[in-house]
Amino acid sequence: MTKGNGRAIVITGASTGIGATCAIHLDRLGFNVFAGIRKPDDGLALQKASSGRLVPIELDVTDLSTIQNSHALVSWKTGKSGLYGLVNNAGIAIVSPLEAVPLADLRHQLEVNVVGQVAVTQTFLPLIRQARGRIINMGSIAGLTTIPLMGPYSASKFALEAMTDALRLEVRQWGIHVSIIEPGAIATPIWNKSTIDAAEREAGVKEDVRSLYQPMVAAVRKVVEEASTRAISSDAVAKVVENALTASTPRTRYLVGTDAKLRAFVAKLLSDRMSDRLLSWVLKLPR
Repeated sequence: MTKGNGRAIVITGASTGIGATCAIHLDRLGFNVFAGIRKPDDGLALQKASSGRLVPIELDVTDLSTIQNSHALVSWKTGKSGLYGLVNNAGIAIVSPLEAVPLADLRHQLEVNVVGQVAVTQTFLPLIRQARGRIINMGSIAGLTTIPLMGPYSASKFALEAMTDALRLEVRQWGIHVSIIEPGAIATPIWNKSTIDAAEREAGVKEDVRSLYQPMVAAVRKVVEEASTRAISSDAVAKVVENALTASTPRTRYLVGTDAKLRAFVAKLLSDRMSDRLLSWVLKLPR
């Protein structure tokens, strides 16, 4: 109980993957975790894996009514103590060539990964101010450097980088720390789902456009599948979230994983043209 000391934390997207791992990890440290889920069964699974403190809350970041209802519950439960931490973790990944991505899918990508994060932050910020708490945004190395087909997802994570920088400056006057986590390849269900979604989306693309990108899609898919075999556990991200919540002066950015650190270093070192050539060679892209 030493680290958490009963302080309240809200985590969005806690049904599976990084969010679920963080919820269970922080609960074991003694935080009072409010875990945002979309299905009751996910909440029951979290409760079985955690202590009696963890409280599942129905929270869809694209549905303002569920955000407001969650806020009302957290406010009632925490009282004058306020909310010590908000972990904006909910997210999806749309994978597609930009020429072929349905605009409705692109809007949904941004609605979940960008607008949804702002909506949750706006709603809970008064409680965080009350506790002089912390905000942690779950970004990605894809928010610093991207590859073909990842344009929609990377666009959302690049936006989250900018939003984190702006928010950090805006709320520092109240002693609120804002950090962003930038993981590399993490073993989570999001990529299995995005692969299935991508296949379904590809089937709906006009044959002439699909044939243009087929060699690139095949090359990138192979590299991504190989990378997934080297993906690290979501436990690594949970430990970094712990640090961002408990360090006296947390970092503004946390790179997680060797691949993330390497990609960030290369992005700083090389020019755009050199980076393009290197990526084309690594990904074996068609010329």
